[in-house]
Amino acid sequence: MADRDDSFDSARGGFDGARGDSFDKEGIRNVLTVAIVMCLVCSILVAGAAVNLRPAQQLNKEADKRQNILRAAGMLPANAKIDAEGRGVEELFSRFSVRAVDLASGRFVADFDIDGYNQLRAARDPARSRDLSNSEDIATLGRLENVTLIYIIQTDAGIEKLVLPVRGYGLWGTLYGYLALEGDLKTISGLAFYDQKETPGLGGEVDNPKWKAQWVGVQLFDDAGEPAVRLVKTRSASGSEAAAYEVDALSGATLTTRGVENLVRFWAGELGFGPFLDNLKAEAA
Repeated sequence: MADRDDSFDSARGGFDGARGDSFDKEGIRNVLTVAIVMCLVCSILVAGAAVNLRPAQQLNKEADKRQNILRAAGMLPANAKIDAEGRGVEELFSRFSVRAVDLASGRFVADFDIDGYNQLRAARDPARSRDLSNSEDIATLGRLENVTLIYIIQTDAGIEKLVLPVRGYGLWGTLYGYLALEGDLKTISGLAFYDQKETPGLGGEVDNPKWKAQWVGVQLFDDAGEPAVRLVKTRSASGSEAAAYEVDALSGATLTTRGVENLVRFWAGELGFGPFLDNLKAEAA
């Protein structure tokens, strides 16, 4: 009887030992299984959060874009969300019409899906953009979209404000912003960048309100109609003809300064909004 009990206990011990080996918490198989399961759960949670937050992110992005357009146009103070009369971003921006423009012809594009259009995405699509040669590409864009969007306030008396999207390469990356013009289509009412990677305290001074204020009233074109803005280390005498086209260079940021000047000249030129502005001036004449 004792022998039989010993045999039973031995067998049970062997069984328990085998089960213990199968569920070894520190075994490499179980560790990997737990890690994989945890990764899958975290991935699902992160993906779900991203999907749920996407509408809010899009709304915030659109609100930020509108604020930058209004600030470039001089209609909204820096770091403010209402103007001096208490009007908010939505009310102020509602005065603008968003129009699609064919850059080659300088004409408005009729029946265009503005809401579903992204000109930066179009610039990467060979079917909706053109390649720029080295001599053409002073703003270092690579490719230029065929159609872009502009923002315009137009009344019975004519054009009041025109805001143009602009971009160009600085020192560390592309600067994205808006150039705003007064109704005469040659006087700058503001320049604002909403995305830039320049060095803080140097090229990053493109976001400095004091520097941006210098652009107000600068003439975009000379008497011959050519882009004439210059960023200079030493300004010409106040009231001189040259002073009308000048903005202070960014101290210690030569490449960013050159990039800003080049991008303004590109978008004001024949490959940018030059033909479009010429057409608007002709229509207003």
